Amino acid sequence: MTKTISLLGATGSVGQSTLELIRKHPGKFEVRALTAFSRVAELAALALEFNANLAVIGDETKLTELKERLQGSGIEVAAGEQGLLEAAAYPSDMVLAAIVGAAGLRPTLTAVRRGATIALANKECLVCAGDLMMKELEAHNSTLLPVDSEHNAIFQVFDADHAQTVSRLILTASGGPFLNRELTELKNITPALAVAHPNWDMGAKISVDSATMMNKGLEVIEAYHLFPVDKEQIDVLVHPQSVIHSMVEYIDGSTLAQLGSPDMVVPIASCLAWPDRISTPAKKLNLAEIGQLTFQEPDYDKFRCLALAKEALYIGGAATTVLNAANEVAVDAFLKENIPFLAVPELVSRTLEKSDMKAPHSLTNVFEIDQEARRLASSFLDVYAK
Repeated sequence: MTKTISLLGATGSVGQSTLELIRKHPGKFEVRALTAFSRVAELAALALEFNANLAVIGDETKLTELKERLQGSGIEVAAGEQGLLEAAAYPSDMVLAAIVGAAGLRPTLTAVRRGATIALANKECLVCAGDLMMKELEAHNSTLLPVDSEHNAIFQVFDADHAQTVSRLILTASGGPFLNRELTELKNITPALAVAHPNWDMGAKISVDSATMMNKGLEVIEAYHLFPVDKEQIDVLVHPQSVIHSMVEYIDGSTLAQLGSPDMVVPIASCLAWPDRISTPAKKLNLAEIGQLTFQEPDYDKFRCLALAKEALYIGGAATTVLNAANEVAVDAFLKENIPFLAVPELVSRTLEKSDMKAPHSLTNVFEIDQEARRLASSFLDVYAK
């Protein structure tokens, strides 16, 4: 049967990889709704190519242009947050949630509430509102499939029917571009150096998060919500080759791992085809060619962001929401060269120290906590300015 898909964030890297897979499997998938934030020409072209029912542009000032580009096509158009909610609510079997940032929260929740299968590529849904999101998933019998390579790897080897036999989740981390540099060498790191990831081709923000290892910290928080384990059962192991994407250790001493080339098309395909599998253009793994797989413990002194993320998970309440907001402010300031690289964890730590950690009771409250944390973090920027 043809699976119907709504793609929230069609012009980003995850969206583009998803559409490339759909192209390679004609007749297997049908695109119902597509969204983009500002790339209106690209969105219109994709809507026409895939004969989508609905196209939504996040930037409301570009609605007129979208209408003009799709005039006479029969494709519905919308814009802004309300348009994103319409796309999430549009009837489809699966919603691939790839909108970056807190803007993806409400649309994803809307899709959950209609019982859709969610392929989740948005970290904020679980980092900022994990408890709320998981309750909604259960209440509306919605299925959540993780697109992140690490969580998808765990999903593939986690025995959900016997979760009590799992002793530990091991998230692997490449270590980013600065794994082999001393802490003293990180003082003069530029944005160009920070975004140059050795294994993965990603956007600027997530590349900086990989360089600070905040990305891995956020994934620890996500894993806690995605899988029925305690906080103490989630570990991080540095694996520079990015071949083993994560592991699940069982009480009998067995450790199961998912391996593959470092290509996001693999976990995306796993979600798109679930519970089946489809072929992908990803390079097949050749272990003889790779030769060696190496591992080491993370350096929590050098990568303070990883330590802060784990600390926020243990604190609970609003801590992970505050952590995420402060990090986004800090990374944005670093990319604009307003603060140095090593100021990122300093600013996050200071924001956590000064914030109220009372747990959010609603999605509206999550946004209020997020905005207050951003305001507080922004007020500290002058302290760390270059």
